[in-house]
Amino acid sequence: MEERVREEAERAAACLLAGGVVLLPTDTVYGLAVHPEHDESVTRLFAMKGRPRSVNLPVMISSVDHITALGGVVSRAAELLLQSKYVPGPLTLAVGVSPDDLAPWLRGRDEFAVRMPDDERLLAIIDTTGPLLVTSANLHAEQVRESVPDILFTLVSEPDLVIDDGNRDTVPSTLVNCRSVPPVVERVGAVPAEEIEAILG
Repeated sequence: MEERVREEAERAAACLLAGGVVLLPTDTVYGLAVHPEHDESVTRLFAMKGRPRSVNLPVMISSVDHITALGGVVSRAAELLLQSKYVPGPLTLAVGVSPDDLAPWLRGRDEFAVRMPDDERLLAIIDTTGPLLVTSANLHAEQVRESVPDILFTLVSEPDLVIDDGNRDTVPSTLVNCRSVPPVVERVGAVPAEEIEAILG
């Protein structure tokens, strides 16, 4: 990892652990990240996007083991997708939960969406902080923007730290609900639905 990226990861991790909101690039779109154990920063993130609290935030991880550690249930379909070439990468999975094992900040959910990004900076951050709540950096239900200046112009308020790495794609990850039987592609993004079907057989 180059020195600049390492320094950015260290600054971002420190900010998140202190309860800050960070705007950062992912391997797909720009995201807004918070540490899940800082409820005040989670509340700020929802307000920043104008997102209803009823619409849960996805979780980003740096290891597949984080899923079960958080209380997620890895079904056979989820297992197949986690073993695919799209993990790490632009594939988000919604998994069911084991209520008795669920992380305190996920209590009340019957499923959560999880993704391991293919981005060394973000993976290094998560290695330091643990799993994070990360959502696309746009107003709720509005189009994702490519550049940091455009993103900051649209948000309701500013994040505590901004990492600008140039323009990013506006195509989000593909979301597959693995809690459903059979699994359901709930959002088609960077991974075509046909690829998901081929992996699941």
